Amino acid sequence: MGDKAHTHPGAAGRAVAADRPASLRNVVLVGHSGSGKTTLVEALALTAGAVNRAGRVEDGGCVSDYDAIEHRQQRSVQLSLVPVEWEGVKINLLDTPGYADFVGELRAGLRAADAALFVVSAADGVDGSTRMVWEECAAVGMPRALVVTHLESARADFEEMTRMCAEAFGADDPDAVLPLYLPLRAPEGSDGHAAVTGLVGLLTRKVFDYSTGAREESEPAAGQLPGMEEARNRLIEGIIAESEDETLMDRYLAGEQVDLDTLVKDLERAVARGSFFPVLAAAPAAEGAKQGIGTVELLDLVVRGFPTPPERQTPAVTTLDGRTRELEPCDPDGPLVAEVVKTSSDPYVGRVSLVRVFSGTLRPDDTVHVSGHGLADRGPEDRTLHEADERVGALSTPFGKQQRPVTHAVAGDLVSVAKLTRAETGDTLSAKDDPLLMAPWRMPDPLLPVAIRAHSKADEDKLSQGLARLVAEDPTMRLEQNQDTHQVVLWCLGEAHADVALERLRGRYGVQVDVVAHRVALRETFAGRSAGRGRHVKQSGGHGQYAICEIEVEPLPGGSGIEFVDKVVGGAVPRQFIPSVEKGVRAQAAKGVAAGHPLIDVRVTLLDGKAHSVDSSDAAFQTAGALALREAAADARIHLLEPVAEVSVLLSDDYVGAVMSDLSGRRGRVLGTEQAGGGRTLVRAEVPEIELGRYAVDLRSLSHGTARFDRRYARHEPMPPQVAERIRQQEREAP
Repeated sequence: MGDKAHTHPGAAGRAVAADRPASLRNVVLVGHSGSGKTTLVEALALTAGAVNRAGRVEDGGCVSDYDAIEHRQQRSVQLSLVPVEWEGVKINLLDTPGYADFVGELRAGLRAADAALFVVSAADGVDGSTRMVWEECAAVGMPRALVVTHLESARADFEEMTRMCAEAFGADDPDAVLPLYLPLRAPEGSDGHAAVTGLVGLLTRKVFDYSTGAREESEPAAGQLPGMEEARNRLIEGIIAESEDETLMDRYLAGEQVDLDTLVKDLERAVARGSFFPVLAAAPAAEGAKQGIGTVELLDLVVRGFPTPPERQTPAVTTLDGRTRELEPCDPDGPLVAEVVKTSSDPYVGRVSLVRVFSGTLRPDDTVHVSGHGLADRGPEDRTLHEADERVGALSTPFGKQQRPVTHAVAGDLVSVAKLTRAETGDTLSAKDDPLLMAPWRMPDPLLPVAIRAHSKADEDKLSQGLARLVAEDPTMRLEQNQDTHQVVLWCLGEAHADVALERLRGRYGVQVDVVAHRVALRETFAGRSAGRGRHVKQSGGHGQYAICEIEVEPLPGGSGIEFVDKVVGGAVPRQFIPSVEKGVRAQAAKGVAAGHPLIDVRVTLLDGKAHSVDSSDAAFQTAGALALREAAADARIHLLEPVAEVSVLLSDDYVGAVMSDLSGRRGRVLGTEQAGGGRTLVRAEVPEIELGRYAVDLRSLSHGTARFDRRYARHEPMPPQVAERIRQQEREAP
């Protein structure tokens, strides 16, 4: 595919534009952290002429310009777009973070793309999280190809890596994961390692040598033919098996030679429809070279094999009242439908939204309708619709830290939009007079709580605004103002995710915060029956206060709340003051009776009391009710109740034993397991929430990144005495 010479004038110094959806390709790069995605993007930009040999664009800036956080963490933490041009086609390369904490950026890249390029390191192999993303792509039929990197590593073996990829990604059909090229190596050096100098094209039987700094085509040497022919025959059989011509396999097996053009066209169609997954190789360019090894072949595959935006189905679109709206796929003249896939803040420009246009054409100064599902609110039942009209600011195409102005963006393209102050990640942009809404893409639930507080009074004034901007940019982060514990809690995907969030608060919004211990919402209840007498009698020369009441308290089953019963006889407590007693009891229950946690699941029975014809009042009986409840608690054993969550863990069968053992160590009760298919098991358990604080981090470590879990509040139940005592001690020592 694309085995020919290439010369390109380059696209550096100008914006890459596209006026037709058919001249666009949107490709997301997927792979674990350190697999070489960003390096590959830089190599592709170099080959396409978008940057010079130093990786810099002609008018300044670098294709891989990181923000300060990425420099410190030595890894990508956000989605980045690099547009390049090849053979008259604009290719939007979406580089995604490989670390699990930033899977939200990956999901955004998958939403914006029409095909995926899986980058696999020959030194590290295929990890579990990459397999999971492959399965997600397979579920929606996204076309995919694989690139093997780090072939310069001493232990790199392209053939073995290809076999591993076929095992990992070709479960249904291993012959659908096959190489198009084989790496060409120089003679072994003194260290026993042979550097990659070029590629051998299996379909064309041509050698593409990069060793001189330029891509040179030649015939293979005699020693290269045996291995090449075996791999070539398997490739041809794999392509023919995917051919729409059902007679082609029979003719091939009968000895008929299939011409190259037929094979290439069948290959391109199979790749575009997501039924064949070619494997390519990439290696660093030789010193002074203008092209990275394998980059020409990869760009050719993207242009000729990956689908155009009109060939991919548009996500579901509805009107704001929920009626389905049918749209022509990727029609530049159709109604405007675009989606914000990423939101960031620029210190000079303000908020910048990366937008994928699915229908219509977006232009500067248009007034658009912004509508969304409330992704920042998170929560399955709390996706309230929000909407506003906004004027579109300047349009630009990003390149490193630069923003190059463009006049418009047609359906299928990606563009940066300035100053959409009301738009959040996941929101839909549509015409003001024809508002529409796209179905949101699935985001993982943040399950790691990080409690924070402002470092100073000045920070406290800026905290709410900074947090609002933070969650608007990142829909995988949830903000909670916990009414029970009075804590501000950021729910994150992991520790690195939390670190980046706090760094952005400090760096972008100038808010210093302190991380404090996260507290769960505990409750109290009575362990047995108890009685109490509340006496509130005061006389200070004038109008006094007089109220006496006697109550009995007994525990109720979980979930019963506070039940108040009136059993007063003979008018000992006047009827108008009985609600006052109840109000006082409930107010005291909300404050707690032992450790300051709300009291629940008890029945309070008012038995008797006394009143004064002049000095009794509503306030006096409220106070007496509260005093009676406190006295009853002083003579009773009080249980500390902790919230218990229903936890479901989906994981590989290999880690079931370790995960179940870990759940037991967290005082969890395993309710059962069931097979989930694909070598995975679903484990259901009930676990105290106090034991789940770091479970998102620990589970990832236990399962090597292959497991995920969700949690749902089940109930409050008594805490074991030794644990309750430890919690009370911690609360006494807390500042």
